[in-house]
Amino acid sequence: MSNERPDSNDDVVDVEEFFAGKPVPPNAKNYRIRLDKQHYVVPVSQMTGREILALAGKIPEKFLLRQKLGHGVEPVGPDQMVSFLAPGVERFMTIPNEVTEGDGAPSRHQFTPLPADQKYLDSLSLRWEAVVENRIRALVIYSWPLPPEYNVTESDVHVRLSDGYPDAQIDMAYFSIALGRSDKRAIGGLTMCSFDGRQWQQWSRHRTANSTWRIGEDDVSTHMALVRHMLEAELRK
Repeated sequence: MSNERPDSNDDVVDVEEFFAGKPVPPNAKNYRIRLDKQHYVVPVSQMTGREILALAGKIPEKFLLRQKLGHGVEPVGPDQMVSFLAPGVERFMTIPNEVTEGDGAPSRHQFTPLPADQKYLDSLSLRWEAVVENRIRALVIYSWPLPPEYNVTESDVHVRLSDGYPDAQIDMAYFSIALGRSDKRAIGGLTMCSFDGRQWQQWSRHRTANSTWRIGEDDVSTHMALVRHMLEAELRK
């Protein structure tokens, strides 16, 4: 059986309509994508976040881009390439960037993250801060999208860096909103704690023999991927 993607007989493939009926869109001359409430026809199968925003006359400095996928909503960075042929792509949404240069409270950078961590944080197109309190160094990400079937769609989250990081592991994650399952089933291993003048819900989830910290490979980006897996695994219980 051939693994080649079939070609469409239509000049335009509607990505959102195709999402509802088949696993992946076919090759086509043009693609119709939905951005907020408007539809745009483009002659390419992939675009950067910046290019998608430009369709609506918007720029990354003033608007954040999200893509609706089959498993939830994910941020799209300005220079991140999005393929309309990828499985699960449904539509795109914009939200105003409430903290821009010269507007709103400036982000706090009370310590300097490692270059790789800063690159990852910037790629999220979310506001983030590097905060120190009582010798605890934390990276705080605001309005981080959550998997579906939780009581909220997004939450502020922070992770804590030990003095030995990046050789020492990052452990657990802390959410500013008390997360709960929408089906009301209880979640174990949760406690509340104070940090930066707020209450945070601590998820006591620890690495296993299959997810040990890999010095030189693991960092904030891989830990946040593990946090997302942790949240998704909770929903499967």
